[in-house]
Amino acid sequence: MSEILRLSDVRKKIGEGEAALEIVRGVSITIQQGEFVAIMGSSGSGKSTLLNMIGLLDRPTSGSITLMGRDVSSLGDDEMSELRCRAVGFIFQNFHLLPYLTAMQNVCLPMDYARKAGAAERAVELLGKVGLAHRANSYPATMSGGERQRVAIARALANDPVFLLADEPTGALDSRTGAQIMNLLAELHHGGSTILLITHDEKVGRRAEKTLVISDGRLV
Repeated sequence: MSEILRLSDVRKKIGEGEAALEIVRGVSITIQQGEFVAIMGSSGSGKSTLLNMIGLLDRPTSGSITLMGRDVSSLGDDEMSELRCRAVGFIFQNFHLLPYLTAMQNVCLPMDYARKAGAAERAVELLGKVGLAHRANSYPATMSGGERQRVAIARALANDPVFLLADEPTGALDSRTGAQIMNLLAELHHGGSTILLITHDEKVGRRAEKTLVISDGRLV
């Protein structure tokens, strides 16, 4: 396996001077290609702030983040946006599908941003991979929560990302549907996908092959 992601003594502060609050405190993580890693923590533990930095949505106050051997901590906004589009596949708790677009059009979005040819064909292929080829022309409002999350997973795969970042992917689903989504993520992992899962749910976290726990901004 090769190293995909490394966080070295990453810290994040908000505020200035005496009012500054350190949300993430010296976190170091290494993710290898093909791993399925869960980061668990309760509300207020710092996991959301950590997720934003791992997903290249925010920068650390200090420390470094290296993606595929490249230090990304000090990239400009445009470079960060371009790399995020190509390297990270996001799966959100509340799906974040655009309601006025069909399933196929939602899956096409990352490819449109990346100016990739053949987006429609690729979208249909990915919807088939998650068992929703028959719903390609359906709108999110006509779908169940599990179907919408499957569309979101297909969208996350669109640009062949370096890793999938799943933020509480079962949080808006009932337990049976949540288990189905975790089974799908496990299938993707066995197929070679690198997955980083953020969750507060121990049952969900146990599905990963490696579990890390964050509390008060530190790994414990």
